[in-house]
Amino acid sequence: MNGKLLVLTSLTAVLLMLCLSACGAAETLAEAAEASKPRQNVEAEPAPTTAAVNEKEETKMEKTLRLRINDTDVTVDWEENESVKTLSDLVSAQPLAVQMSMYGGFEQVGSLGTSLPRNDVQTAAHSGDIVLYAGNQIVVFYGSNSWAYTRLGHITNVSAEDMTKLLANGDVVITISLEQVEEK
Repeated sequence: MNGKLLVLTSLTAVLLMLCLSACGAAETLAEAAEASKPRQNVEAEPAPTTAAVNEKEETKMEKTLRLRINDTDVTVDWEENESVKTLSDLVSAQPLAVQMSMYGGFEQVGSLGTSLPRNDVQTAAHSGDIVLYAGNQIVVFYGSNSWAYTRLGHITNVSAEDMTKLLANGDVVITISLEQVEEK
């Protein structure tokens, strides 16, 4: 009987330990489940609003080509092509000033001092158009002409009448630079 009592006591002790450890595991599982539930009385940081996300996006900076005719800054809608990319690279370290000369009563032409990649196509150019001629000449129009050019961009904030005032009264200097601006 003593042997049976010893075995029975040992089995009871093992069962008791298993129950206690199972209870501990159950408590741990219950705690984990509770921790994963959303808390209701805790102030959480609000999710960013669309305006907050837009505000962060607005503070991003990008580099953009700028064009100045003498002392007048103009807005240019630049083409997305290899010529404009190479021009951007050319002026990334310092602005490029180009002495322009009147030609034909409808354009100002100036040497870039280097050649850019070309993709010449027969083009009807109009007031405000900026093109590449012969790979190394930049042309800004205040009139119209048709020739094989590579398009670089178009001045968007100056009327045809004002382009004539800017360009038709003698030679000018254009300055092309790469400037950091806030991205919108």
